Amino acid sequence: MNVEELVRDSLRELAVAQPPAGPGFADRVLAVRRRRRARRLASVAAATAAVVAVAVAVPLLDSGKSDVRPSGAVQRDGITGHPDQSPPREFIAAGRTALAAYYTWRTVPLTDDKGVGVRTYRLLDQATGTYVKDPRWAFVAVAPGLRTAAVLEQTLPVRRIGLLDLATRKVERWIPVGHGVGGLAFSQDGTRLLATTYDANPDARAKVRNFKGGWGWGPAFTTSGRTGFYDIDVASGEGTWTGVASGSDTLPRADFSYSRTGGQVYAQVIGDRDGKQQFYGLDGGRIAAPADERYLRTDVEARLSPNGRLAALGLTREVAPGKSYSSIRDPRTGKEITKVRGGNLLAWADDRRLIAWERASGLDEPYRARLVLVTIGSDRTVPLSGVQKEMYDDLKAWQPVFARR
Repeated sequence: MNVEELVRDSLRELAVAQPPAGPGFADRVLAVRRRRRARRLASVAAATAAVVAVAVAVPLLDSGKSDVRPSGAVQRDGITGHPDQSPPREFIAAGRTALAAYYTWRTVPLTDDKGVGVRTYRLLDQATGTYVKDPRWAFVAVAPGLRTAAVLEQTLPVRRIGLLDLATRKVERWIPVGHGVGGLAFSQDGTRLLATTYDANPDARAKVRNFKGGWGWGPAFTTSGRTGFYDIDVASGEGTWTGVASGSDTLPRADFSYSRTGGQVYAQVIGDRDGKQQFYGLDGGRIAAPADERYLRTDVEARLSPNGRLAALGLTREVAPGKSYSSIRDPRTGKEITKVRGGNLLAWADDRRLIAWERASGLDEPYRARLVLVTIGSDRTVPLSGVQKEMYDDLKAWQPVFARR
């Protein structure tokens, strides 16, 4: 399947999905046309004035350039962006996907060589359209619809899961658990919640040597082990725990996520390359990946398109600052269909557009990036956030949490 076929199939699906026109449809269309013709002359003067005002207020876009960089908020075609804000203060969304929250990360030293990683979340306040700090939570997962979040209190692992009403910021219900929980993920439809269990804090940190030969904080591989997962029905709060023993390939934090259908779970494992994944049945046994997820990577968060026909894969080439490309593949064969702009594909906005990190620094400079919207078949990008200047600085970097709206 090439890009032209993809677009053609999408248009055909849209046409088939439309209901047939009711009786009198043609008469209604003609009546609307007559009314519009009568109003057209009266609106010419007002339209001319509006065009002049817009021309003064909005910078011109050069169609020959690959980036669209408006100043201030972007609000068009289902896109709401704030290219001047990093970290974002106001609502960001594109298509069916919204930035539901984001968090910053810091390491709190406990001894000279041991510490713990702590997240500080800022959750979307839909009444004001802003992101508001909420330091109560060590981990947050947002359900589709942006109405409910599953939350874990400080300090991990914990023995209860909260269901937070995002409108009131109050926990509507607590779900008690018998095993300590350290990570959460919702199913595609939001009806089930997957809670990963650990025997100690999965965010424990230890002093390690960095690539420059100095010392810094890194994951503490010997202090925590993943023990299994709960598969919980959100409506009732009922669920079962399944034990999954840690192995030599298990990362300190290796949270489970549901497969696309919810019939399996997967987690990242240590392997020959970043992003290697291992699937498990709901009984805890290791299984092969589903046919449409076998070529995916855990370090590419976008994974499958909403219609399941396309797979988002990793960075393929970086030609210049602000111009990198990632691979879009057939999920069942692994064959590349096309490339799309963006260095790290984070979430699908719809079947043709994705939200991605795009590099904004020189190739020989520290990595800096911004959130952008990219489109299959186009070389254009639409900035959604300002440039994150310290991507690998614990105190300054922010990490997005996306959810379907």
